[in-house]
Amino acid sequence: MENKKNYQIEMEKVIKQAERNGEVPTLFLHSCCAPCSSYVLEYLSKYFRITVFYYNPNIFPPEEYQERLGEIERLVREMPTEHPVKFVAGDYRPEEFFQAVKGYEEDKEGGERCGLCFRMRLFEAARMAKKGGYDWFTTSLTISPLKNAERLNRIGEEAAEEYGVKFLNSDFKKKNGYRRSVELSQEYHLYRQNYCGCIYSQREAAMREKQDSLKES
Repeated sequence: MENKKNYQIEMEKVIKQAERNGEVPTLFLHSCCAPCSSYVLEYLSKYFRITVFYYNPNIFPPEEYQERLGEIERLVREMPTEHPVKFVAGDYRPEEFFQAVKGYEEDKEGGERCGLCFRMRLFEAARMAKKGGYDWFTTSLTISPLKNAERLNRIGEEAAEEYGVKFLNSDFKKKNGYRRSVELSQEYHLYRQNYCGCIYSQREAAMREKQDSLKES
């Protein structure tokens, strides 16, 4: 039976190698939202010169997208980091998301629709990382307890191979990363959304809330 990769250990190996070489590599960080990115920035900005890339055309409605965009921009401005952190906003074209997940609209959250969404975002991050000449790219998505790190890292590795840029494996849930992200969200008064982002996850969240309220009544 094949042993599962420990993505945290793989990332630590990269960090230790850079430290031994006296290097501070550049990292293009795909950010899904400010709360998830908070711990990632606190942790990785000690070892990398980071550019945060906010590319999430799945977010619905547009007002929600703007609110999440504003929060990650504010976090980058306000959070003190050992090495400077830059910010880049990707294009917001929801039609790209709807085209990417066409035929999978009725999937439950965590199904194939989500995999296609991850693929869309990570491949764009890889393309932009290659274009910008970054040493590495990665995503904050692996911090979520609801996201499969193995799946995300596999997609990231595929994108890296496609564009010829290195993908930094991660599982930011490790070492209490998710718990720390909750603490930092409170510290910076970050808006914490109650659904992943797309219209389909929004509907699922609304149904769950309705069911919970019925149970309580």
